[in-house]
Amino acid sequence: DIAVTRGGDLVYIDFRNRSIHEVSDKHIKPLFKLPRKNSEPDLETQTLVKLEGWTPRSLCITSLDDLLVMMISDYVKQTRVVRYSGCTEKESIQWDDKGNPLYSSSYNNDLYLCENRNSDICVADYAARAVVVVSSAGKLRFRYTGPPFTSKGMFYPVGITTDSQGKILTTDRCNDFIHIMDQDGLFLRYIVNCGLEYPRGLCVNSKDDLLVTEYYTGKVKKIKYC
Repeated sequence: DIAVTRGGDLVYIDFRNRSIHEVSDKHIKPLFKLPRKNSEPDLETQTLVKLEGWTPRSLCITSLDDLLVMMISDYVKQTRVVRYSGCTEKESIQWDDKGNPLYSSSYNNDLYLCENRNSDICVADYAARAVVVVSSAGKLRFRYTGPPFTSKGMFYPVGITTDSQGKILTTDRCNDFIHIMDQDGLFLRYIVNCGLEYPRGLCVNSKDDLLVTEYYTGKVKKIKYC
């Protein structure tokens, strides 16, 4: 997974080496060297986080420039979200008030997260067939499993994003459309009839245009939905 800091640096996961790196022109070690014009700066990297016993799966940057990382433990026993400020761990979110796990644990599970404008942490948990939303303090707010009229077991969320109004959007990969809910988990409507094929990744730009990636075609589609 990748994200961009408020300062414009690129942050990415190195899955094989269980680490997270930041790419910019501020550091010492070059990430790679290519023929370039004299005016072009080197791209350089530093390791922000190196994990032991856990593997990072996805990440996002918060409004306060913290780093949120979704990770799975060795032997796929536990799943958690960890908040970092720079290289320092600030918070771990894993259990609800009854001591039950907030997120499912599966090696092949798709888990993606984003922060809403009210600082809620929103996770698309594919194996659980749910969008799990917690407060910034890690308290469970709600689980969205599709609108009331959805057939049981037919909702498979993968990508997730939020817009300037606090609405939450998630792809329903097996049904080729996108769910829109409000910040309290109330279903608002679908995005359908846009010719989507296996939609997966999502993001919303500064104009509230929705960008959707398609798993098999490799296309990125821009959709106006507001």
